[in-house]
Amino acid sequence: MSGAGNFLAKASSRLPLLSRPGLRRLFAGTAVLAGLIVLPAAAQSAVKIAEPGATASRPHVYLMRGLLNIFSLGMDQLAVQIQRNGIDAGVYNHTLESAIVEQIAAKYRASDHGPYILVGHSLGADAVMMMAQQLNAKDVPVALVVPFDGTGSYVAPRNVACVLNLTQRRYAYMRAGAGFHGMLSNVDVSNDTTIDHFTIDKSPRLQAEALRYVLQAAHSESCRPGAAGPVVARPKEAPAPKQAAPAKSASPTLRSGYEG
Repeated sequence: MSGAGNFLAKASSRLPLLSRPGLRRLFAGTAVLAGLIVLPAAAQSAVKIAEPGATASRPHVYLMRGLLNIFSLGMDQLAVQIQRNGIDAGVYNHTLESAIVEQIAAKYRASDHGPYILVGHSLGADAVMMMAQQLNAKDVPVALVVPFDGTGSYVAPRNVACVLNLTQRRYAYMRAGAGFHGMLSNVDVSNDTTIDHFTIDKSPRLQAEALRYVLQAAHSESCRPGAAGPVVARPKEAPAPKQAAPAKSASPTLRSGYEG
């Protein structure tokens, strides 16, 4: 006999004399109450409490470092600024591009539709353009790609809403690929003698410009995948951006980049 049954049997011997129908109703009600209070182990394991926002879509920013993982620390600086605005941002080495693509695709299949934003410097800039192409093959939309001084020219695929290419070499321009209907801007800063390949990612004004694009894309104020109307901007000098808002809290701990 179960523990609840023993308890009821002992309790019945101490109860005043009741009619059998009355006892049956009393026991039935008590058994129901006991069942509500004490769940069998099997039933408890089957109970799952949904975590708020477990599968909800939220913005994700992936920042890719370049060669040897030591020349692209501007990506870490930018990630801190993005995180201060409450947006998920992680820093990785460019060698992990395929692993990150699989991670993004898995999140998208799990109903986390982002938006997804890719930022990279040097070989990391090349990586984010190639990652966008790989995600295109997996039918995963990308809101924004921001290459900082890539080593070559790449095609923006149709799944990308916006490309902001920040470069100090005229041959590393991005161009629209087949089916691309987003915004593509090649911002040439080669006339600025204070900027070279190793400092472009750390330039405060270019970081602020990239941050502005990232925040707008993250909040769906711009760069929404699927928006119609191709707009390809001509190469131009980057304008002085507005002053970034001050940090609301201390800098969060960054996930460290991987050695590559």
